[in-house]
Amino acid sequence: MWKIYLLAAISFLNGTSEYVIAGILDKIAEANHISVSSAGQLITVFSVAFGAGTPFLIAMFARMDRKKLLVYALTVFSVINILIAIITGYEMLMSARIISALSAGVMQVTVLTLAAVLAAPGKQGGAIATVIMGQSSALVAGVPIGRVVASHYDWNVIFIGIGAVGLLFSVLTLFAIPKTVAEKPVPLREQFKFFMRPRIAAYLLITFLWLGAYSVVFTYISPYFLDIFGMSNHGVTTALFIFGIASAIGAQLGGFSTDKWGAFRTLTGGMLLHAIALLLFPFIGQFAFLFYVLLIFWALAAWSSGSPIQFQLISLAPAAASIVLSLHSALGQLGMAGGAGIGGIAVKNGLLNYLPWIGAFTLAIAVGVTVLDKVYLNEKQFKETQSTLFIK
Repeated sequence: MWKIYLLAAISFLNGTSEYVIAGILDKIAEANHISVSSAGQLITVFSVAFGAGTPFLIAMFARMDRKKLLVYALTVFSVINILIAIITGYEMLMSARIISALSAGVMQVTVLTLAAVLAAPGKQGGAIATVIMGQSSALVAGVPIGRVVASHYDWNVIFIGIGAVGLLFSVLTLFAIPKTVAEKPVPLREQFKFFMRPRIAAYLLITFLWLGAYSVVFTYISPYFLDIFGMSNHGVTTALFIFGIASAIGAQLGGFSTDKWGAFRTLTGGMLLHAIALLLFPFIGQFAFLFYVLLIFWALAAWSSGSPIQFQLISLAPAAASIVLSLHSALGQLGMAGGAGIGGIAVKNGLLNYLPWIGAFTLAIAVGVTVLDKVYLNEKQFKETQSTLFIK
C-alpha cells in the first residue's frame, strides 16, 4: 500500500507545480518585471501543453515499461523546475513551463496507470482515488505553502524545492516500483471518434466551460485578493488555505450528491451556485466576513461538478471509461488554459474586478448545454434506441 502513497505523493508534487503559480502570480510578475496578465500566461501555456501534448506523448511511449517512463518523466520534470528557478527572461520561462507541463502530463497518466496495476484485486478504484486526492491536495496545502515560502524567501525557492523533491521521488521510484508493462494502447484516431458522439461531446464541452469559468478567476486569485480586497500577504495565504480545504470538501459533496440525487441535479445545481457566487463577488466590498463566506461557497460549488461529469461520461461509455476520462482531463486542461487567457486579456484592460462575471457568464452557457443534453440529446438517444429495438 505504501507504493500507492508514493504515487500519491508524486501526484501531489505534480499538482503543486501546476497550481502554485496562481498563488504567487504577483511575486513572479514583480521579479521578472512583467505585468500580472503576462505572468498569468505561464498558466495558460502550461494547461495548453498539458492538455494537447499528453495524449500524443502517451501514445508515442505506449510500449515503454511504465516504471521507466515514470522515472524519465520525473527526472525531466525535476530538472526543468530547477531551471525555472534560475533562468532569466520571460520567453525562457514560457518555454520551461511548456516542457514542465508535458512531463507533468506523462507523470499523471503513468501514476494513475501504475496505481491500478499495483493495487490489490478489488482495490483499484480506491488506489486511483488516493492518487487523484494527492493532486487535488495541492490546492489545500501546496498553493498556500508556496505563498508562505514566496513571502518569506523568494518565489524561486519553491521551484528549487519541487525539483529537489522530484529527484528524490525519481530515485525512490527506481528502487520501489516494479517493472510494469502497459496495456495495449488505443490509437489517437480511435480516441477522437468519441468526439463524434453527441452526448459525450456535450459533457466534454461542459468540462471545458466549467474549468474555463473556474480558471478565469483562480488564475488571478492572488492579485484579485491583493488589489480588490486590499488583503495582506498573510491574508492571501489564509484565504488560499481556506479555499483549498473547501475545494476538497466540495469534491466529496459532489460525489455524495451524485449518488443520492443524481448527476443532472448535482451538476446543474453546483454550476448555478458556482455562478451565483461569482456574480456576488464584486458586490461585497471590503466586508471580511462576507468575503470568507462567499469564498467557501465558491469553492464548495465549483468543485462539486467534477464527480457528476465523470459519472456521466463513464455511464455513456462504460467499456471505454479510461479513454473518455483521459479526454475529460485533456479538455479540462484546455478549458483552464482558455480561462487563464481570457482572464489575462481582461486584466490587461483593467477589468480585474469583473473577472467573476466573465466566469459566471461561461457557467450559464455550461448549464444551458447540460439542460440541452437532458431534454434533447438524451431523449433523442432514447428514441433512436427504441426505434432500433422495434426494427429488430
